[in-house]
Amino acid sequence: MFVKDVKVENQVGLHARPATFFIQKANEFKSSIWVEKEERRVNAKSLLGVLSLGIMGGTDIRIIADGSDEESAVEGLVALVKSGFTD
Repeated sequence: MFVKDVKVENQVGLHARPATFFIQKANEFKSSIWVEKEERRVNAKSLLGVLSLGIMGGTDIRIIADGSDEESAVEGLVALVKSGFTD
């Protein structure tokens, strides 16, 4: 299991379009991936799950992956979040 915390910097947070980019990136990996905000954990490959967290700009989230490519999955998603979803 590989875990990393990251702050969502873009103003709109993880809604609609950014969430879609996030899920598409998560689906590139074989590992099970979760996003956690304030003790709530959802499947990072589920649009409804990610949107249900209501992640706003400036929010700290935790990305957790477990599987054969867990480290590259977490690092890839953290890089996407830090880029403001422009990659």
